[in-house]
Amino acid sequence: MRANIKKKIRFSLRGKCAQEAGIEVRRFLPNEFVQAIGPFVFIEHFLSYKQLNGSQNGLVDNRSIPCRGIAIFTYILAGEVEHLDSIGNHVKLSSGGVHWTSSGKGIILYETIMSDFRVSNPDISVVRFWVNLPSKYKSGEPEYLSFQSDEIPKKELDDIAGWIKILSGEYENEMAKVPCCSKEFLYHIHLEGGKQFSIITGKAIEYAAFLPSGRIVINDVEFQAGNLVAFTSGGEIVELYNSSEIVVDIILFGGEPYKEPIVAEGTFVMNTPHEITQAFNDYYDGKYGQIKNSEKS
Repeated sequence: MRANIKKKIRFSLRGKCAQEAGIEVRRFLPNEFVQAIGPFVFIEHFLSYKQLNGSQNGLVDNRSIPCRGIAIFTYILAGEVEHLDSIGNHVKLSSGGVHWTSSGKGIILYETIMSDFRVSNPDISVVRFWVNLPSKYKSGEPEYLSFQSDEIPKKELDDIAGWIKILSGEYENEMAKVPCCSKEFLYHIHLEGGKQFSIITGKAIEYAAFLPSGRIVINDVEFQAGNLVAFTSGGEIVELYNSSEIVVDIILFGGEPYKEPIVAEGTFVMNTPHEITQAFNDYYDGKYGQIKNSEKS
């Protein structure tokens, strides 16, 4: 019987970097190699850094953003994110929490990312994904869900190697609470020092890994913090090995390829240029609603 083969690395990159209000922002999708990985069409990572005077702050995305045709998944590794939208939601979550918004036929978001000063190490590490909705869901009603850290399904790994949180999709019969519109997955793997974790991959599914911090060996190749690693279609295993003595967090994600055309203009992701035009027209006509100024902190 043939042994399972590790997937080869298709590409790795560190993304485009910008600095906003004391926070480093890296954007990874789309890039020069791919427009999407599975249904994921946009990824950005917000990461705090210390100022020259030793102080640390953070306040970014302090603006309203119209969205259409995508689901926005904001995962808080560290820090706080306050979410407001034009359908009346106002929720603040801290480390481990998830804001999930299906924009459907149009919504306006307002998310502020900041340090959690209730903890001794007020770092910021927030990953935001855009998931491209199938065409039949792009005209649906917008929807919002939020989850605290202890509400997210979690499984302990064998050999006391750490744990895995199922943020989206399914893992070993454990289902995420976030709705899926296609065959997609999003996992947070917390791997102890000196430990290994491997996953058998599915056929016709695209896979990628993101390393928010630390370093990790992925299929025998070592990668540093801030790397997005995508895999080829061949092979059946993704293997993670933490060669260091400290815990490392890895985001593993992907799904079946998006089969419909992708036409994107900013935060509007549709299937045709005409639909993009209609998205702008509906926004300017006020059909996405508005966020009341009194709700903003």
